[in-house]
Amino acid sequence: MKKFFTAIIFTFFIMMGVNMSDAKNSTDANAANYTQVRAAHILVDTKSQASGLKNRIEGGEDFAKMAKQFSKCPSGQRGGDLGYFGRGQMVPEFETAAFNLPKGEISEPVQTDFGWHIIKVTDKK
Repeated sequence: MKKFFTAIIFTFFIMMGVNMSDAKNSTDANAANYTQVRAAHILVDTKSQASGLKNRIEGGEDFAKMAKQFSKCPSGQRGGDLGYFGRGQMVPEFETAAFNLPKGEISEPVQTDFGWHIIKVTDKK
């Protein structure tokens, strides 16, 4: 049944002229309603590194394995998992991206004072 609805939505996007990459990078319309996000991230030094990792993940490579191998954050050893966090606990750029990203999606590279992040939201509440 899930495949059926996915096919209908995909067909709708094609009929409406929506590029699937644009649809995938949409923002969560309910972002303001969430008080906590669970996310994982990969932290690297450059935008090009972050973009390359994002492409590899979108190509089918495992996010957690990429985090363990490439992230310079200690969370990398946990597959990048940061656990749940609320508003005001992360730097503004990271928080904004995480709260606005739909569950299950991967962000575009996000720059903070720490470097460049690829963020994957795993849950919201």
